Amino acid sequence: MKHTSTVGKTNRVALCLLILGLSTIIFPLYMTIVIAFKQPAEMTNSISGILSLPKTWSLSNFREAMEVTDFWHSLGNSVLISVLTVGLSILIHSLMGYALGRNKAHSKFYNFVYLFIVSGMFVPFAILMMPLAKQTAELKLANWAGVIILYIVFYMPMNIMLYSGYLVNIPMALEEAAKVDGASTWTTYWKVIFPIMSPMHATVAVITALAVWNDVMTPLIIMAGSGKNTLPLAQLNFQSQFGTNYNLAFASYLLSLIPILIFYLICQRQILNGVTNGAVK
Repeated sequence: MKHTSTVGKTNRVALCLLILGLSTIIFPLYMTIVIAFKQPAEMTNSISGILSLPKTWSLSNFREAMEVTDFWHSLGNSVLISVLTVGLSILIHSLMGYALGRNKAHSKFYNFVYLFIVSGMFVPFAILMMPLAKQTAELKLANWAGVIILYIVFYMPMNIMLYSGYLVNIPMALEEAAKVDGASTWTTYWKVIFPIMSPMHATVAVITALAVWNDVMTPLIIMAGSGKNTLPLAQLNFQSQFGTNYNLAFASYLLSLIPILIFYLICQRQILNGVTNGAVK
């Protein structure tokens, strides 16, 4: 009886925490949807006026938001930068994570390189802003290519740490068996290790894509004056010296949420498939 009551109490606590966590997601999403469909005249200073549903559900805010942000052009820039950054990050960071993860345990040099790269996570971006803006301008990289290069460097510490940690779960016997069959280190990596790390590839892709998609500061500093905007940069048009057009801004936020949400759902399925396949094997 005591064990049953303890389990029931634990379940109630877990349910309360689940409801609390769910409310922190549902309430902001509800506010975003409601404000995006409202007209400016419906926005009042009272709480009931803000929380109430729109009198008429119109797509006019979305159409105007797409015009103000030059939506399709800005979306194309964001997709280009995100796709190239994620693809190059998976290729480069997984290789570096494999090299460091397999050698840092018995090599002081590799261990030092690993710690040096991972320590980059503790460097604030504010310290790097001005030097990076100057260097990219001098190197003719004040464009989307320079932004992609910087993203690959910025997210290198976290991604290498993730890949190196995941390699602990991959037994060396697989690589030894491949070498016995005559495979080189390069072939072993691409034919054996790289496919096995597919769950971590999906994880890195989600983390990197979310960070790149929502980032404002890096494109703002590097691409300023280039005439090319990403979606977060274009959404700054809704803010003025005297206020913010919340109706158009929230409509634009919903539009920009859809592509990255679809990408997350696809990668989530890949993570689950990778875990299941690994368990079956």
